[in-house]
Amino acid sequence: MYVLALNAGSSSLKYGLYRVEGDAVEALLSDQTDAPGGDADPVHAIIDTLREKKLPMPDAIGHRIVHGGPNIRDHALIDDALMKHLDEAKAYAPLHVPAAVEMVKRAREAFPEAPQVACFDTAFHKTMPAVAKTLPLPAELREGGIERYGFHGLSYESIVRQLGAGIPSRVVIAHLGNGASLCAVRDGKSIDTTMGLTPTGGIVMGTRPGDLDPGVLLYLMREKGYDAERLEKLVDRESGLKGLSGGTSDMRKLHAAKDKASQLALDVFVHTARKHIAAMIASLGGLDLLIFTGGIGENDAKTRDAILAGLQWLGDFESRVIPTEEDAQIARHTAKLATSL
Repeated sequence: MYVLALNAGSSSLKYGLYRVEGDAVEALLSDQTDAPGGDADPVHAIIDTLREKKLPMPDAIGHRIVHGGPNIRDHALIDDALMKHLDEAKAYAPLHVPAAVEMVKRAREAFPEAPQVACFDTAFHKTMPAVAKTLPLPAELREGGIERYGFHGLSYESIVRQLGAGIPSRVVIAHLGNGASLCAVRDGKSIDTTMGLTPTGGIVMGTRPGDLDPGVLLYLMREKGYDAERLEKLVDRESGLKGLSGGTSDMRKLHAAKDKASQLALDVFVHTARKHIAAMIASLGGLDLLIFTGGIGENDAKTRDAILAGLQWLGDFESRVIPTEEDAQIARHTAKLATSL
């Protein structure tokens, strides 16, 4: 089966064509283009690329969806009923889900006969116990779906799969990139993670602050006149490394810069990553293996070394770098669900 994996972000679209046979996945094409919006039509651009490279059209299409909302906790075939749930899920991840839903709509129009599958970043975390996923809020709010969902699940799935049957009992995975989170994995299953209801919480990210005293938001509303739209822009696009440095979220530029603001951004990123790694270790009751993945985790040795230097009090432990394979995971899930029809 040939599967087109679509990974829509807020400003770009990563995609790949995979040949899937059982659990074996072979990448035939991996590229990226602009996210859907305005006059841009990334689906037809992808079709043109496949034709130019004389590659087959896909038998099925898989979509990475950051958040499925409270009603969808498993990867699923896309039908009209699921589309309604995806529209509801936009409220939980407004930076990511709207672009992904637009991509789904365009792909369904371009490939009306091909099964389409939604692969949710929240699915991996459905194994978290109540003590980890429950937020300290009144019952009527929690019953409405306000809880810790966790994200980067496709990345964490791919790491667990690569480790295979020999995976240690207590693993912390650090997915560090423009979006960043950590996951405590016991015996191959998620038991705790840093992101919460939305992908805004947890450690410092490229443009997102991570965990933030909610009183800060109340202060901005009360004293500075911020409304929901202005707060959303602040926490999604203006904070994190970009806010700390005064202009960039690019780790390469921050390392090259010699100014105090850039160094502070790097130091805060490392500091919060260390603290949250320790928190994940506490959830596991110890550590057998620490894994770095994601754009920063895989490629930024300086940042990895700085994080590890602050964890020496743990004593001897193993750390590894393993490239994430999110799109290959999308292809596997899509092929499995498409052939179940």
